[in-house]
Amino acid sequence: MGKVVLVTGAARQLGGRFVRRIQRDPDVERVIAVDAVTPPHRLGSAEFVRTDIRQSAIARVLAEHAVDTVVHLAVTGSAAGAGGARSAVKETNVIGTMQLLGACQKSPTVRRLVVKSSTSVYGGTSRDPAVFTETTEPKALPAGGFAKDAAEVEGYVRGFARRRPDVAVCVLRFANILGPFADSALAEYFSIPVMPTVLGYDPRLQFVHEDDVLEVLGLAAREPRRGTLNSGTFNIAGDGVLLLSQCSRRLGRPTVPLLLPALTWVGSALRAVGVTEFSAEQMKLLTHGRVVETSQMREVLGFEPLYTTAETFSDFARSRGSGLLPPERVGRAVDRMAAMLGADGLDVDADAVEGAKR
Repeated sequence: MGKVVLVTGAARQLGGRFVRRIQRDPDVERVIAVDAVTPPHRLGSAEFVRTDIRQSAIARVLAEHAVDTVVHLAVTGSAAGAGGARSAVKETNVIGTMQLLGACQKSPTVRRLVVKSSTSVYGGTSRDPAVFTETTEPKALPAGGFAKDAAEVEGYVRGFARRRPDVAVCVLRFANILGPFADSALAEYFSIPVMPTVLGYDPRLQFVHEDDVLEVLGLAAREPRRGTLNSGTFNIAGDGVLLLSQCSRRLGRPTVPLLLPALTWVGSALRAVGVTEFSAEQMKLLTHGRVVETSQMREVLGFEPLYTTAETFSDFARSRGSGLLPPERVGRAVDRMAAMLGADGLDVDADAVEGAKR
């Protein structure tokens, strides 16, 4: 008998792609795809069960299909589709996870749990270390939004692991996920013709390619390979970092540096017209950035991403098309301005260059 894998969040593009991918695993017999809405994409030979994980019905699904592996991907920053309310997203993230874990705790067949989390649980302040490890405690707990949801979810998962030590639990803290099909708030931000930034800051960013996300989820859902351990908590990110200014140059999109109060107003305006979810946690990311250590990912989990941070961003940028300015022109202009000003390592935004020209 092969594995019976249940995947939550199947209506989102990442969940749908993982459902199709895990079916190719020779050790998997059946895949049960779960979501509260009908997926707009195909799910291959998986059996789709329309159910809300916030409801107790998820326990019946686990029991009826004798599920032994649960891959929880329904921890997200925004609703699937336009117009999703933040309150509904939070309920799915937190209440849904509580219901799912309660069902897993009662299930005699569940033996492995994989949870999609985020490096946003580390928060983002000026007092934080340059690099976060899996054991780094945040200087300030996230006050709201997806970051707070992810932190609460991880707390419930740790409680479940204590109550069911016979279940292998793997929590994957993903850096910002990008790729041709990315549908995150950060992907929307990078698609704005002119990107608002925080005046005086040029944060360091890390990315993980969505193809690598699928691969590491599959690895976590299987029995560990010899010499590796796929239970525990792991940071998942591509090698290297990019500055936000480098991202804008590679996209060919100029930036508009704003003071934080003005940036908050712009964020509210963008949300009002549905352009992007410019939340407080995203502003912290665009102010202080976030970089994580990934040695445990390689040495313990045994996973080596195919894409670096720079390669991930390049693949994403190709899928979004050219910005207002050719990337080469933006880069040359910024370099010339930096040389003129004698800036010691200071990154000058493209909009500053244009302003100097005027």
